[in-house]
Amino acid sequence: MSSVVRLEEIFFQRQEREVITDVHLQIDQGERWVFLGRNGSGKTTILELITGYLFPSKGSVQVLGHTYGECDVREIRKRIGYVSQSLFERLTSHDPVWEVVATGEYSYLRMYEEMPPKLKEKAYEKLEQFGLAHLKDQLIGSLSQGERKKVMLARALMKSPDLLVLDEVCSGLDLYEREQVLSTLEKTVAESTLIYVTHHLDEIVPLFTHCALFERGKIIAAGAKHEVLTTENLSRAYHVPLQLDWHNDRPILKLL
Repeated sequence: MSSVVRLEEIFFQRQEREVITDVHLQIDQGERWVFLGRNGSGKTTILELITGYLFPSKGSVQVLGHTYGECDVREIRKRIGYVSQSLFERLTSHDPVWEVVATGEYSYLRMYEEMPPKLKEKAYEKLEQFGLAHLKDQLIGSLSQGERKKVMLARALMKSPDLLVLDEVCSGLDLYEREQVLSTLEKTVAESTLIYVTHHLDEIVPLFTHCALFERGKIIAAGAKHEVLTTENLSRAYHVPLQLDWHNDRPILKLL
């Protein structure tokens, strides 16, 4: 099985403060990872290192067979589908839904020339796959939070990326919207290599195969989901005594 992401001895400093400390991680093709930990534990910083928006103070970042610092990172990003809160904030509210999805083909947020008919057709097909065809001509700003999140997922999958990276895509959603987004994920990305970042354990659906548990800039456990998600590991990561149970292959935490 080929490696999609390989992090070796990663350190990262921000304003002379060490944010990431000696992180090692390998993600292989077809694996679907959750990066789990408290706010500020280093999850999003690691994502930005993987997607080439940050560079480590020390260590090696290899993504899709290329080592950062020895390749054109912009070309690597074209092979990554990325959804983050910062991306949502950069959306303009007056663009039609189909156009937002279509821009994912080129990794731009806006197109400044007329869309080729085949691209518009492909965007329609992707919206159909996500159950959003009825919204194709509506303005993105008129949609609910949950609908917008699903539109951005459709956009990220427009070019069939080699790696899909989702940073807290369920943030700000109510219970119903969150479960809808997670259900959509399970139906549409089962064959993708995936990194999903969250600090909520109840977002870990059966889709996910692996987990990296973050605590204060370090990965304290990484590997197969059921091996990493233990009462001991989670109590350490969240700094409180916890009890872990499983129901329908989803973890449930109880505070002791």
